[in-house]
Order: sequence, then C-alpha cells, then structure tokens
Amino acid sequence: MYEYGNDGLSSASNYIRQVAPLTTDLDLISEKLFSLRTNGGQEYCGAVIQDAVAKLSWKDGNKNMKLVYIAGNEPFNQGPINYKEVVKNALKNDIYINTIFCGNHEEGIRTFWQDGAITGNGKYFNIDSNERVQYINTPYDDQITLQNQKINETYVSYGKKGAEKKMNQEVQDANAGSVSKANYVERSVSKSKAVYKNESWDLVDKVSEDEKAIDNIRKEELPAELQNKDKEEIKAYVAKKSAEREKIQKEISVLAKKRQAYIDAEMEKAKIKDDLGNAISSSIIELGKAKGYKVEK
Repeated sequence: MYEYGNDGLSSASNYIRQVAPLTTDLDLISEKLFSLRTNGGQEYCGAVIQDAVAKLSWKDGNKNMKLVYIAGNEPFNQGPINYKEVVKNALKNDIYINTIFCGNHEEGIRTFWQDGAITGNGKYFNIDSNERVQYINTPYDDQITLQNQKINETYVSYGKKGAEKKMNQEVQDANAGSVSKANYVERSVSKSKAVYKNESWDLVDKVSEDEKAIDNIRKEELPAELQNKDKEEIKAYVAKKSAEREKIQKEISVLAKKRQAYIDAEMEKAKIKDDLGNAISSSIIELGKAKGYKVEK
C-alpha cells in the first residue's frame, strides 16, 4: 500500500510513501488504511508505480497474480517520471496496472488514466468519489456478527507481539464497525476465508503451517493461560481451537452466501449498481482464469 499526492510528504521522494509492503497481514492493512490522512497535492502516478515495481518484493512464477490498482483525480501524466515507460516495464515483469479515476469517465480518458491501463494491459475504471456508498443490511448480519465474536476467541497469541496483534484484531473490527454495520460484516466474512492467516502471532495458524511449531516455542512466548501447561496439553488446546475455528468458518461461509444473495436481490429491486466493485472483481477473476485459477462458488 502506498500513499502519494500528499504535499505533506517529501518532495525528494516525489510525494510518495510506502505505507505497507506486500503482506498477508490484513489487520495491518486495515490499521494503515484507517490511519491515513492527506491534504492533497501533486499526483505523480508514474513515480509511485515505478517505486512499487522496483521496491516491493514481488514473487516470481507464472502462477502468481501481480496487480497494481492506482486511484487519483489529477492527470495521469504528472510528474518527472514518464508513466508509459514505467507501465511498460511493469508489464515486462508480469505486473498489470489497473487505474481508477475519481471523476467523470470521459475526463479520465482525456487525462490519460485509460491510456495508463491500456499500456499496462489492465482495466480502466472511474468512480464518483463524492457519492456515498449505499449499505444494505440483511437478516444474516447479526448471525455473522455473533460468529465473528466467536472466531476471535479461537486465536491463541504467541511471541513478542502476539498480545498486541490479537488486540489489534479487535481494534480493526471496531474500525470497520465505525463505518457501517455492513463493513463490519464484510470484514467478518473476510476473516472466515483462507486468505486471513496470522501465523506470525497466532498459534493455530502457525501449527497449521508447521506441525512442530509448539515443540520449538519458548514458555515466555506463550500467553499466560498456557505457560503452566506441558507441550502435549498445549497441542491439545491448539487442536481444540483449530476445530472450533473450522466449524465457525463453515457456518460463516453458509451465512455469507445467503447474505450475498439477499444483497444482490435488493440491489436488483432498487436498481442499485456496484459497478466499481464488480469491475474490480471481474478484472481479478479474468487474470486468475488466465493463470489457471478457478472461481470459488
């Protein structure tokens, strides 16, 4: 995640700051997003894309999907770095550039946002950044909220930052809830999926990755409730939490599908469209299929 176009940042860095590296820590991304503040400024699209391509730790391999989504509301060709050269270089590294213009569709074309996407073999989108998001509450939201509270109880912190990270999990739940109930539920659904893994601080995820993790962990790295247990007791405790989590994840998955069907029906009745969300999803799915992935039903 990068911020750019903020005059509060250094001009020597082209008003660019890497907020977070490529990461699987979704709570970290949430934390950083909610802490962002800006006062506007020059948007150097070419410069920030160049920085992302060069400095992020992109994985090699044909199966990896490497995408950049860049949003802004000023001309795409601003700044000292030629966006065409940068975007072409990204494509040579199998990194696809998708652009989101915050304004009128035709203005985005005139100010080169569409050309940036075409050059980068990506997709061009536009949004009305002043339009309020319309949230649809569903009969399944309260059930998903309850399951989210239960799933939080299955996390077993360890290590120097374990307790802090576990607390941050709940802080980010609250941040999502501060936007809307729908945001809280969407986050809850995300937390039930395989992409939400916290092996760096959660013993359940760590053991699923490394069966011998508990054998190698020091007593002082464990939460207080486990420090007086032997290795076998700890393994049994973690296995129990793992089984609980799997059960809750399945329950949330069933509820999430019913919830999405309800939202789709309500949007159809009200003639509400989530063009950007659907377009972004479609762009990811399109590349995923080309890479040999299948869409989860």
